[in-house]
Amino acid sequence: MTTLFCVRPRGFNIGNDTIFLALRHLLREAFDGRLNIVQVPATGAPAGELDGMGARTVHEMNLYGHGVVVGGGNIYENGQLDVDTNALHALRPPLMLFSLSHGRIYDNRHRLVRRSDSMPDDVIAALNARAALSVVRDEATLAHLRALHLDRPVLGGCPTLLIREFAQPVEVPPHDGSLLSLRHPRLMSIPLRDQARLRGVIVDLIAAMTADGFGPVRLLCHDARDVAFASSFTDVEYILSDDVYSHLSLLRSARLVVTFRLHAFLPCLSFGTPAINISYDERSRSLVKTIGMESWDIDLIRSKDVVGEVRERWTKLERLTELRAAAQPQWDQLTNTMREQLATFAALVRDYAAEEPGPGD
Repeated sequence: MTTLFCVRPRGFNIGNDTIFLALRHLLREAFDGRLNIVQVPATGAPAGELDGMGARTVHEMNLYGHGVVVGGGNIYENGQLDVDTNALHALRPPLMLFSLSHGRIYDNRHRLVRRSDSMPDDVIAALNARAALSVVRDEATLAHLRALHLDRPVLGGCPTLLIREFAQPVEVPPHDGSLLSLRHPRLMSIPLRDQARLRGVIVDLIAAMTADGFGPVRLLCHDARDVAFASSFTDVEYILSDDVYSHLSLLRSARLVVTFRLHAFLPCLSFGTPAINISYDERSRSLVKTIGMESWDIDLIRSKDVVGEVRERWTKLERLTELRAAAQPQWDQLTNTMREQLATFAALVRDYAAEEPGPGD
């Protein structure tokens, strides 16, 4: 059996579990099912446990690991990976960086600027120098790495585009209406005046969805930290799924999903659920563009009438079907790249495992 370490964001956000669900199945596919996966949080593990790419973690990887995958997630963007570059140089098993992203945020003048917690460029360069393979999630991330003179990374998209192949339906409470997938404003890296107006936008969206026959509307939380905000809408139910399969079943069965969350929008595209995405940073905008759906996206920060734009889209949902069909070749190219890169990684891992000394050597 092959043993892989997968270093990934864990945290509170069920979107991270959605990404890992898809990645895990792609890894099992590439390794013909003969695979052990040791999950390691990218940062913030309790004292005494492994996390990130620190000296103790790398030592464990060298002891019994056959390969290491870092991703997928926003690790470049928010610096949520602990890296000891000295230990990284000592890593022996093959390393793959998978579906990582980097994006800018809007400042108070509505200009795209670098995040203050972005991974330092020298750490990004060190990871890519050590990696045998590097797959980025979107065009903006690829452009950033190219600006750092990193030529090997390739564009692969997000594995959640394939989630329909992996997600098993489960029983969830009856859901006969629509979902509004939100995020707590304090967790959104947007200007303060846009945080302040977000509640009014959501109130108006709920009213419009109800008036146009998409009710009942329920608020969908991706993160336990969203609940305080969702519960402030006292006349609207909210849902917090406690596992990824229930979360995906809700998205699959909804009549319409309006979302501020990429990892509600992408699974909906995969399932064929009608969905409208509202972006608020470069990370979201770039990925939506990368998968050929840019004209369907709405920019929360720059739009003069978010609710009007959302309403215009749900009156023309047949256009979404047309856009999905037109984008399918682009999705196929991205998913083929992911599978090809994982197949190459699997070959490297098998070669490394074959070099292991036997008893008495």
